[in-house]
Amino acid sequence: MKSRLAILLWAVDPAAPHLCATPFFHAAAAAAMEVEVEVHFSSKSVLLLIEGVAAELYAGNDRQMNIYQHMQQATRFGVKLYACSDALASQGAEHARLIPELAGIAGAAAFMGRVLDPDWATLVF
Repeated sequence: MKSRLAILLWAVDPAAPHLCATPFFHAAAAAAMEVEVEVHFSSKSVLLLIEGVAAELYAGNDRQMNIYQHMQQATRFGVKLYACSDALASQGAEHARLIPELAGIAGAAAFMGRVLDPDWATLVF
């Protein structure tokens, strides 16, 4: 069994909040199984990293947990969150306004390194 998982958020978009929670469920579940987990934000998913954005979004009508709470839960299990610098720039996201849970900046080359490394499993949402 692999002990490392890299998840790419490519189609996750705050405009479709019903699609935003699932990657963090999977990340938290893998981390709870003692898997090293990274979530790489690209495209419009980087907007979730701006303070206040994910806190206003809910995946369903029950509104029990907002998307930011799902992200926080994953990070409490040890999941690391990484943003693509090009995606941040293209979405106009200012670094000073990003959530404190962000572990760092990692672009396409970093994720492709995970894809090509046989020790890592990858998922794309």
